[in-house]
Amino acid sequence: MTVAPDTAKALLPIKRQVSAHFGSSNWLELGTVTGALDVIQNHPRLLRALHFGDEDYEGCILDVLIKIVERDPQNITAIQEYLHDTFDDLAKNISSEVSEQRIVFSPSVFTIPDVEVDARLVSVMMPFSAAMGPVYDAIRKGASRQGLLTQRVDDLWEHSTVIQDIFSLVFRSSIVTCDFTGKNPNVFYECGIAHTLGKHVVPIAQHEGDVPFDLRHHRYLKYLPNEEGLEQLSERLSDRLATLSSPRT
Repeated sequence: MTVAPDTAKALLPIKRQVSAHFGSSNWLELGTVTGALDVIQNHPRLLRALHFGDEDYEGCILDVLIKIVERDPQNITAIQEYLHDTFDDLAKNISSEVSEQRIVFSPSVFTIPDVEVDARLVSVMMPFSAAMGPVYDAIRKGASRQGLLTQRVDDLWEHSTVIQDIFSLVFRSSIVTCDFTGKNPNVFYECGIAHTLGKHVVPIAQHEGDVPFDLRHHRYLKYLPNEEGLEQLSERLSDRLATLSSPRT
């Protein structure tokens, strides 16, 4: 398996931050959270080059990062989250959630609402069907555990066009949960809006095949649509929302 070009490019700033700040304990912790501890422990040069300050250390870093992501493409997000949580001051350099370059745009399809972002609002983008009702209940339950509110676009009728209501809801939200189950094209479109607006997006899906190839490098919550599976979804989603909604110091 090879790493996609965009993913390989994203590893370069990560490599620089790792080179500047990692010790051996950080490598072992990273291996644990990514399920790739053996890649780190069995690498012939990585930890030795780190210990002795050898010139080939940076090459070893990139080699190991590539192997970790090759094992599971979602590990790039796990690496970013580990760096973000362990070295808060590096967030602006290694997280896709924050960029030093700002984009100013004026959409021609949407009207920008004159409202503030609600730190407690989690918008939910999912297929609209009776079968998905229990899933939404599970999402709402998980958010409620963290004192957060959920809203779907079918709860709104503020504009004459549905897509404007969707844009306004995403705009007001601090976090967006997207259920890719069934490969619904509307959800894909809504996820794109959320990413463009710089929102925290939490993808969920019942099947791995429902997650588009272009989004598989993002970690997602896989769940089963039965009672036990939905309870687990609530618990795991609650944990994720707790992390995303916690204030950074």
